Amino acid sequence: MNSPLFKQEMNSPLGRLVIVANHNQLLGLWMEQQKYFGYGFNLESIANQENNITRATKTWLHSYFMGNQPQITSWNLNPRGTDFQKQVWQVLMQIPYGQTWNYRQIAKVLGNLNYARAVGQAIGHNPISIIIPCHRVLGSQGQLTGYAGGLERKQWLLHHEQVNSTKKN
Repeated sequence: MNSPLFKQEMNSPLGRLVIVANHNQLLGLWMEQQKYFGYGFNLESIANQENNITRATKTWLHSYFMGNQPQITSWNLNPRGTDFQKQVWQVLMQIPYGQTWNYRQIAKVLGNLNYARAVGQAIGHNPISIIIPCHRVLGSQGQLTGYAGGLERKQWLLHHEQVNSTKKN
């Protein structure tokens, strides 16, 4: 039996965000007009209803956009993807707030430097933007590279975190 899905929308400095959850897991968080927006879900068929997970996600996002560094402790993340994608997204969660890694560093953590290209593809399909911090990944020379939400949003997120990285919650 499939668990019912809940959807909430919120405005943010980056535009409209859409949150999808089931009873106990966050399944998706997308910025409007990003690549793969709502991928794997028929967003139109999901009731616009709040639950504990969507509420916790909105609280986390409000805190984040206020310049805080909220922890992810009160709910489970369950992004849909392949096993490899899920491994990559787990590694992204290790990148500290206000810091950046490159694709090669992530491939190294995964145990094979030849994974860099596949890492990039997995990052591009991250269904839980901002919370799974794919925006913290730069090119090998430290340059801004592709971001499903667009490079302007990536730049905004990185600047936001750098400015607030020494702030105490």
